[in-house]
Amino acid sequence: MIQFRPLFWLTVVTLPAFVTLILLGSWQLQRLQWKNQLIDQFEARTAAPAVSPPLADSLTADSEFTRLALVGEFRHDQEIYLTGRTYEGNAGFHVVTPFLLADGRTILINRGWVAESYRDRSTREFSLVAGQVTVDAIVRLPASKGYFVPENDPQAGFWFTLVPSEIVDYVGIPAPVITSYYADALRTTEVVTLPIGAKTELNLRNAHLSYAMTWYGIALALVGVYGAFHYQAGRLRFGGKAQQG
Repeated sequence: MIQFRPLFWLTVVTLPAFVTLILLGSWQLQRLQWKNQLIDQFEARTAAPAVSPPLADSLTADSEFTRLALVGEFRHDQEIYLTGRTYEGNAGFHVVTPFLLADGRTILINRGWVAESYRDRSTREFSLVAGQVTVDAIVRLPASKGYFVPENDPQAGFWFTLVPSEIVDYVGIPAPVITSYYADALRTTEVVTLPIGAKTELNLRNAHLSYAMTWYGIALALVGVYGAFHYQAGRLRFGGKAQQG
């Protein structure tokens, strides 16, 4: 027979802490499910046959990561640079270039990463592809500025967030132009050339299961400490009579 006389104030403190730890663990499991779904969606859409750039009114949230076959010409003289991008731990920029499609529309293409020493176009003339080309890419929806991310400052040359409408207005790209989405150029071979495009293999860090187990483990340890304290104080007994306190 278990005899238990909980200490009031310790219980008042322990119970909310236990509930919070359980909720944190459950939230991490939800994040795990979300991350797995994101990876599955990315891999399925990038592996599908490439399509022509969709019209703005046909675009949905499910369109992100759709494989694109873009035919047109780069406007290298209008490229801008996203600040604070890294590649394998090296700081640099992403090169975003307007691309005049064969149908007359213009779309922004994030061509990929370059180091600081290659930001100036004159240092990488080999990357300034001329004439009509076909670009393998994926659909990306406009980014939202993070809480700690500075505002874009075009006049100073600082772009932190890729918002197509802002870039189009600043550069002065004439209509018709696509602003409801942009494209990430893909690196489809193992040969690395500048700018270094995105890979079709998604390698997202997915540690949510270990985080969940950590929160659940702390919750279990809290229960153990709570029970041990009451046992040592004579307030928890397994069989026999409880001590008077």
